[in-house]
Amino acid sequence: QILARQWPGLRHVKLVRWHQRPQSAPGEDLAPVFEHCRSLSTLDLSEFYYWIEDLPPVLLANPLTAKSISKLNLMTTSFTDGFKSTDIQTITEACPNLRQLLMACTFDPRYFGFVGDETLSVIATNCPRLNLLHLADTSTLASSRGDPSADGFTSEDARICTTTLIELFSGLPLLEDLVLDVAKNVRDSGPALEVLNTKCRKLRTLKLGQFHGICMAVGSQLDGIALCQGLESLSIKNCTDLTDMGLIEIGRGCVKLSKFEVEGCKRITVKGLRTMVSLLKRTLVDVKISCCVNLHTRASLRALDPIRDRIRRLHVDCVWEGSGEDYELENEAMSGWNFDLNEVDELPMPSHSADTSYSTDGLFEGENNGGYTRKRKRSRYSAGADCSLSMQCNVSDLWGERWDSLEYLSLWIGVGDFLSPLQSSGLEDCPVLEEIRIKVEGDCRGRHKPMDTFGLSILGQYPQLSKMKLDCSDTIGYALTCPPGQMDLTLWERFFLNGVGSLGLDELDYWPPQDRNFNQRSLSHTAAGLLAECLTLRKLFIHGTAYEHFMNFLLNIPYLRDVQLRLDYYPAPENDMSTEMRAGSCSRFEAALNSRQIPD
Repeated sequence: QILARQWPGLRHVKLVRWHQRPQSAPGEDLAPVFEHCRSLSTLDLSEFYYWIEDLPPVLLANPLTAKSISKLNLMTTSFTDGFKSTDIQTITEACPNLRQLLMACTFDPRYFGFVGDETLSVIATNCPRLNLLHLADTSTLASSRGDPSADGFTSEDARICTTTLIELFSGLPLLEDLVLDVAKNVRDSGPALEVLNTKCRKLRTLKLGQFHGICMAVGSQLDGIALCQGLESLSIKNCTDLTDMGLIEIGRGCVKLSKFEVEGCKRITVKGLRTMVSLLKRTLVDVKISCCVNLHTRASLRALDPIRDRIRRLHVDCVWEGSGEDYELENEAMSGWNFDLNEVDELPMPSHSADTSYSTDGLFEGENNGGYTRKRKRSRYSAGADCSLSMQCNVSDLWGERWDSLEYLSLWIGVGDFLSPLQSSGLEDCPVLEEIRIKVEGDCRGRHKPMDTFGLSILGQYPQLSKMKLDCSDTIGYALTCPPGQMDLTLWERFFLNGVGSLGLDELDYWPPQDRNFNQRSLSHTAAGLLAECLTLRKLFIHGTAYEHFMNFLLNIPYLRDVQLRLDYYPAPENDMSTEMRAGSCSRFEAALNSRQIPD
């Protein structure tokens, strides 16, 4: 109300509010922006705590402002229920000039007003100029990892048919970026996805969630998503019937892919992924592999070996499974996958006949004190004029190998597991790795106290590592109600953060674990003490709150310039504790931080 009238020419607005919405008339918070900023072009409410019924009345009351909006981001993670079909119809009718629309929806047909065939048709009719469309069910916006053992099919199917998808794609010819993460089964989607290649020729980025039948891989003819030759980024989530041969078809057809993400696909294995990566080795630099039951850490890294020297960004799950005899069996299975890259149009089905070039000669050599002396043996590639590629993998393929271009590494790990096996998994040599993100997830309650530390100190093997994000926000434990004999979150924070001071980091983001019985995510005394040991830090972002006397520990970090407390979770606490950080506490800490002499 105060600022909007002073900036009538404002075009781009992002509103941020993590606290609960105050009791007021629907749209009262948003009305000043629409009334005074008539040239509004971009409105971002993705981090704004509001109610669904706040937006449509304001759009209808200010039609001229609504028509000027070209980008509308309503992918708000605070929603428990997404936008209904009537809301979407109202919004798209009021904003016919939209070019980018991001929206959290409800696709579940059990709920009134769910998004289905009719709603998708309305979007294509009302906003034909869209070049970016993101529609995601609210249940998919949570950061928690899925269940790898789930069968992949939901109990209900989405009310979205092939005909409607074809109508949607045909009505949006300018589409460049598309996300459809519906959380309910969309079956037999392959024929509709084939239309993308002819109707949406500018499409470069595609994410599909809970779509089945995207690539059937019957015979050597390309089908489904594999026909989208212009794609540069592809994300496939919870596709139950995606197989190794489907991956190979995608590698043959989508030859421009630089980014590929696969999540919750239980039927793909290291053989299919490695073959696909080999086909895309000239373009693929960004890969995410998550929640795939057959792709534990080492299997994922073996699959990426053909692009190990050029991949820049990587996410893998820290699932320390498969060693010894299991590896030997997998390597024997992979030995049957041989193909000629010049003959990919006639790519054969995998064969496990005796006519293979696999050999274990020289894998282990010599015996010393009852053990073996390892001899490094590289996977063999023929570099002749026929460009044939012999897919082989030995147990020692990844020992001592370098990831020369890897700059960003993301890891998921279950609570109670250790980072130590990362050293022997194949990621020990990353000379240019600058940033790492570690997501720790699970329930601490009922677990025994670990006898060791989490293992952050092993990250010291990366000489260029300067940024780390340690996200324990989905780690659940006891805070103020810890039963006798159980570990509270203070002890778990000691487990997670021990050794962080030895890494030489410049920037650190830390999400403390939480007790969900209390609406509070707060830094503990132990965590504050361990963070104060990071003597090279320049930036420290704590995604939660803290007591003032805990924050004073951080004043001992000599190079620290930027400290932020971010209450970026819904709903943010109201700071009703007498010693919790408040405006006065923050001001005193800021003054103390700025009064120091920083060495450089």
